[in-house]
Amino acid sequence: MNASDRTPADLLRSALAADPARPLVTYYDDATGERVELSVATFANWVAKTANLLQDGLAAEPGERVALLLPAHWQTAVWLLACASAGVVADLGGDPALADHVVAGPDRLEEGLACTGGRLALSLAPLGRRFPAPPAGYDDYAVEVPSQGDRFAPYVPVAADAPALAVPEAAGGRAELAELTGAELVERARSDARRRGLAPGSRLLSGLAWDSWEGVSAGLYAPLAAGGSVVLCRHLDRLAPEALAARIESERVTHRAEAD
Repeated sequence: MNASDRTPADLLRSALAADPARPLVTYYDDATGERVELSVATFANWVAKTANLLQDGLAAEPGERVALLLPAHWQTAVWLLACASAGVVADLGGDPALADHVVAGPDRLEEGLACTGGRLALSLAPLGRRFPAPPAGYDDYAVEVPSQGDRFAPYVPVAADAPALAVPEAAGGRAELAELTGAELVERARSDARRRGLAPGSRLLSGLAWDSWEGVSAGLYAPLAAGGSVVLCRHLDRLAPEALAARIESERVTHRAEAD
């Protein structure tokens, strides 16, 4: 990857320039049987549309906070990069009452109503399907995002030393909260990639929850920083050992990150 990359958005741009057709995120939900594979180009297109929705649809301004009440999921990965692209702080699992905007999955809609700003709901259903009707108090992301532009340019350049991500340092609570700038996030991701032995072309299978830096790093940032890709698995504990072995072989997995 490009050593001059200073923000998560820089990492994605470098990945796009290097090989837009290669897989970046392959997502499995072992509760539903869903599998989605996104190339770098497809992922970047989702990020651009979502960043435009943030900037123009929600009128989110640089430095504002977006509470992401979402699990480990390919659409959560899109939102993390979209927030970084627009210069807003992605607060993963954050308090919606303290956020300027909230993005909530189907299990956390009531909690998200505490946010007095813009609210978007994600069904997290296979193929990114819409809700049958928008949940009360929310706009449906799947309805709003398709009409957004395929290219994104922030109205204000995003500085590498601007806040980018808030996430618990460790699972189980937010007492130890990491508040990272874009540059700090990239440096941590590179360090994690080196620790895991990731390199261009690596395929990291992660079954970790995104309730800590370790989980979201393994599930997105470290593979992106290394020029690799992630096989992101939700509900991996429901997969039989022989099925896991088959997935590792079929997905050409080179590294694994799983809960103890």
